[in-house]
Amino acid sequence: MLIFNWICCVIAGLVIGMPLLMDAMILSVLYVWCQLNKDTIVTFWFGTRFKAMYLPWILFGFNMILNGMGLSALMGIIIGHAYFFLKFKYPQELGGPVLLNTPLFFKQWFPDQLGGVRTFGTTPRRPETGNLRVNRNAGGSFFRGRNWGQGHVLGGE
Repeated sequence: MLIFNWICCVIAGLVIGMPLLMDAMILSVLYVWCQLNKDTIVTFWFGTRFKAMYLPWILFGFNMILNGMGLSALMGIIIGHAYFFLKFKYPQELGGPVLLNTPLFFKQWFPDQLGGVRTFGTTPRRPETGNLRVNRNAGGSFFRGRNWGQGHVLGGE
């Protein structure tokens, strides 16, 4: 995905004459993530919450307001949509052939590994609880030797 998006960004940048392509690249990857996670609720400025499928368009509008020009954001959305369409929509929903596959030499260099986390050494041991000074209050919980009491309920008697 990154190679396809990078090539498209470079070609579009040469055609349009845009020297900085990082915004378009980031938005193209964000667009693909948002399309794969359409119903995920995301949070934007000041706690505004909406579905992830609208996030690239909100960022485009935000760039239009702040910069007066959202050309790089729009270019990223178009490139991300091209990848999403060729990789997912066209083969799965329209019955076409898979046009974008990961090259085999990348799969040889970085094999697909499913499940589990591989680490070095052994699993760390939990600390011994015999050395801790624990004072249990009436509620049964412990607060490292402090008895905070029951407290008062707000609005209670």
